[in-house]
Amino acid sequence: MSSSNRFLRLLRDEDVVSIARRYFVSNGFDGTLTSIGVIVGAVLSGVPDGLTVVKIGVGAAVGLGTSAVWSVWEIERAETRAEILRLERSMLVDLDDTQVERKQRGARLVHATMSGLGPLIGILVPLVPFLFEGSVFSMAEAGVAGVALGTGILAAFGAYMGSISGQRWYVSALRMALAGLVVAVINVLLPN
Repeated sequence: MSSSNRFLRLLRDEDVVSIARRYFVSNGFDGTLTSIGVIVGAVLSGVPDGLTVVKIGVGAAVGLGTSAVWSVWEIERAETRAEILRLERSMLVDLDDTQVERKQRGARLVHATMSGLGPLIGILVPLVPFLFEGSVFSMAEAGVAGVALGTGILAAFGAYMGSISGQRWYVSALRMALAGLVVAVINVLLPN
């Protein structure tokens, strides 16, 4: 079976997808809240231009994205290896280079990839208005637009999670969006 067919089969496996979804949303949530904190902090501390805010945010994205990929890769590597060892002991067979081992290796790649995409989206999308600071937005307007985008991303995460769990999607969206507003308000209230 080709690697693309194996990958597509993994994406149809609900166990793989549900774990990847958790990593994506959890790390996307962290990234978005980080971005909102960076945005409000940068605007309030007098960062002079939007490009500087973007550079700071990209630094945060690199750090959180790397952390998300690396930690999930190592966590899943240890967990899946422990699971294979349990299976080998109970079945009294070596499972190296078998379908079971290949599936777990592929799932680990899916999990790590989704784990890294979440914070990249959560950090970079709210920074987009700062690319237009000076031509379309003032620094304060770019800050408000960035916080609004971040809050919208959080609401989308909440709506998605609410819809797949059979909850009222709009209630889940509001709960998640509220976290972004809380981070913004706390940053505004912090002493200069």
